[in-house]
Amino acid sequence: MSQPMVPATRSCLPLRRRPAVLLATAAARLIVAFKPHRIRRVLCVVRRGAAPATTRQALAAREAVVAVSARCAGEGCLQRSVATALLCRMRGVWPDWCTGVRTAPFRAHAWVEADGLPVGEPHRPEEYRRMIVVPAVRPEKRPPEDSPEAPGRRDVPVAEERR
Repeated sequence: MSQPMVPATRSCLPLRRRPAVLLATAAARLIVAFKPHRIRRVLCVVRRGAAPATTRQALAAREAVVAVSARCAGEGCLQRSVATALLCRMRGVWPDWCTGVRTAPFRAHAWVEADGLPVGEPHRPEEYRRMIVVPAVRPEKRPPEDSPEAPGRRDVPVAEERR
């Protein structure tokens, strides 16, 4: 992507937390070499079974990724966003992963969102037009068992249904 930025300040990450972050960063390095449709497909498979990430969880993952990778701390927004999403997934959650563009001046960018807002990014949400999104899967709200909308509930007795 082509989002120019000043490298983020890098903090020191404890040794015991580095292996997972390094694994996510290395996997992201491989994934970003794919074509966009394949990146989306891989991330859609990886996100299965994860709960939506909170802003705090996504920001903690982003800061950890930036702490261990100079490429992710600089202009590597695609690798940074994929590594952040993968690290969140290792922790059982998934943020919305997005890529987008703006036209004046033209810039492409990749980022993660939580609660509809970019996490750790200097831009406003409306600044980029989202092109590819791998959203967190929101849990379905199920109606109570005794309500008419409950799945599997039948208002017509089985004997009458056969006529």
